Amino acid sequence: MSEPLASAMRPNNLDNFVGQAEIIGPDSFLRQAIIKQHLPSLLFWGPPGCGKTTLAKILANSLEADFIALSAVTSGLKELRQVIDQARGNQIANKPTILLVDEIHRWNRGQQDALLPYVEDGTIILIGATTENPSFSVNAALLSRCQVVIFQQLTADDIINLLERALKDKQCGLGKLNIKADPSALARIAQIADGDARLSLNLLEAAAKISSEINLEVVNKISRQIVFSYNQAGDERYHLISALHKSLRGNDASAAVYWLVRMLESGEDPLYIARRLVRFASEDIGLANNTALLLATSCFEACRQIGLPECKVVLTQAVIYLAKSPKSIAAYQAYQRAAADVNQFGALPVPLHLLNASTKLAKEMGYGKNYKYTPLESDDGQSYWPDKLPAKNYLA
Repeated sequence: MSEPLASAMRPNNLDNFVGQAEIIGPDSFLRQAIIKQHLPSLLFWGPPGCGKTTLAKILANSLEADFIALSAVTSGLKELRQVIDQARGNQIANKPTILLVDEIHRWNRGQQDALLPYVEDGTIILIGATTENPSFSVNAALLSRCQVVIFQQLTADDIINLLERALKDKQCGLGKLNIKADPSALARIAQIADGDARLSLNLLEAAAKISSEINLEVVNKISRQIVFSYNQAGDERYHLISALHKSLRGNDASAAVYWLVRMLESGEDPLYIARRLVRFASEDIGLANNTALLLATSCFEACRQIGLPECKVVLTQAVIYLAKSPKSIAAYQAYQRAAADVNQFGALPVPLHLLNASTKLAKEMGYGKNYKYTPLESDDGQSYWPDKLPAKNYLA
């Protein structure tokens, strides 16, 4: 079979689409849009392999639209202009054009803005697919012209359903090969794929090339090189560091170690994690244990000097220590309260008595006048605040 299994098994109608019941269910707006033959521009947001591209093609088929797909990684304004020319020709023939821009978050602001007039006037129906939160990765103007559709990660049952269908399908799948697969092997593939339908079918196809009887041994053999899905420039990185941070804050050292290992084993830069630990040591531990900041900065320096793999245990030691340390956000709150006053009152001048009289002219202007030098005298009545800002206690 020359065509990859994942491509050959791609469904062409909603009845064969697996998962995403909330999106394509009988009462969903996408079903109603198909019935009414009117589809707005959409942004599909979800993890890899959850059906974003497949559903875009199904919608185009249902509307009898001209379907054009671009990858934001390899295309730009030149390819977009060609699409617009084709779409204008389709308009004359009263045929809608659906443009799928895969990984739309990779287009810069100018490229995304170039879509606006054609989305606005209906020249194209845009479907932008992204694995990143569109609130951060898509321009506000384009976001306001599209409806966001949130895809969920496929469940293990969804993946097993796909695998069983591929094993039985004689036209597009592996049915003609009479492949036998243990339920435990399919469950293992679903576990490794972690909600990614494309990956699961690739694993099944690889296993079928090795043996006509797929068991756990076969699956484990082909999956040794599989690594966790992880995008350092995307949402997953921030999901994991957030989980690490909150586990530290909640004093759960074991959970914190788990999230640390998830990041490191997925290829994360240890210095990125170490920098976040330094911030945590001040923001969440702070004055409750000043040694925490010393340890965190030492951890960062150790990671910088010795690198991977040796620094993994250094980070683990730091994570356990920070999780078990008492917590105080007094320093963090003090900064926030002071920042609020700075923003409200602006750049208030420093009182003259707090200025250094470093020259004769400065002294004549009153710099340092009546300043009380505390090593030799009491500072009773001396204020260290701007004249127009009353003294406050940011640590209360």
